[in-house]
Amino acid sequence: MRTTVTLDDDVVAALRQVERERGVSFKEALNSAVRAGLTSPASSTGAPFSVEPFRAAIRPGIDLRTANRLLADLEDDELARKFELGK
Repeated sequence: MRTTVTLDDDVVAALRQVERERGVSFKEALNSAVRAGLTSPASSTGAPFSVEPFRAAIRPGIDLRTANRLLADLEDDELARKFELGK
């Protein structure tokens, strides 16, 4: 399959290095790098990441839907103010 991709300069440099070292074409270097990336498991650089859950205490009687509506209204007011100022 033929496709167009944009590679970062450092990636191109690394592929050119592989070309020289192995005596292969750019296409072969790219295909082998993509295959290796697709077949090798993700590398781990440290301890597994874990998340400690936090239970937020919402005071009784506070409706989060109302709080979200209030925040949206405040944001709308701020946008209208900026529009009036020409920002």
